[in-house]
Amino acid sequence: MADVEMADELAALVAQIRGQLSRHHAAGTWAAPGGPTARRAIEPGVEVVDDEAAGTGIMRRGLPQVRAELGECTRCKLHETRKSIVFGVGAEDAPLMFVGEAPGEQEDRRGEPFVGPAGELLDKMIEAMGWSRQTVYINNIVCCRPPGNRNPQPDEVSACKPFLEARIAAIAPRIIVALGRPAANTLLGVDAPISSLRGTFHDRNGIKVMPTFHPAYLLREPDRKRDAWADLKLVMAELARLGIQPPGTPRG
Repeated sequence: MADVEMADELAALVAQIRGQLSRHHAAGTWAAPGGPTARRAIEPGVEVVDDEAAGTGIMRRGLPQVRAELGECTRCKLHETRKSIVFGVGAEDAPLMFVGEAPGEQEDRRGEPFVGPAGELLDKMIEAMGWSRQTVYINNIVCCRPPGNRNPQPDEVSACKPFLEARIAAIAPRIIVALGRPAANTLLGVDAPISSLRGTFHDRNGIKVMPTFHPAYLLREPDRKRDAWADLKLVMAELARLGIQPPGTPRG
């Protein structure tokens, strides 16, 4: 009898999950908003997220599945001129995520975000916090380089944003650092200069977002590095408050 009851409960759970998946697929979303949650892997690339607030579990795609669904994307015109799809790099369970605007020439060539001069500076910033490229997660709003490094256009951002949302849902970071105005405005759904957004945490569906200057801007305006470091120190302090220690030793 116990085995029959367990089988019935399992069948009901599967039916519930399938129904939730169908609703999320129809809505164009794949995970409930919120901060990091406990995870139970049930098969490669797919997880059940234990949502304590709702008391239910929903399917969430892992990064490999998200990348597979992106495929050799032709959803916007950027595919016509790109060399590589630049998906993201870092730890799949990183508590700290960095989001930039778009790949540049070197990123397009190598297929990895932030590998040019701005990427070298970002690596130094992350290492000064006690983290590394391997222990955080780094990606961009769009996965393909806009021609001539122009800003991504609204239709390009719209085409790529579901995959950014899916990466955020898969990783469930505690804090996102938005690098530059386009990234900050896209993540927060606002239209505001970075100078008015930086230095303060903003809530995004339960995830804290810290906007700060893009490393490329800091290379042009090195006097603003002190401001960016002040922003990152706030991130370090919040991570410490949450009980999350960096794997390395941060600089003061």
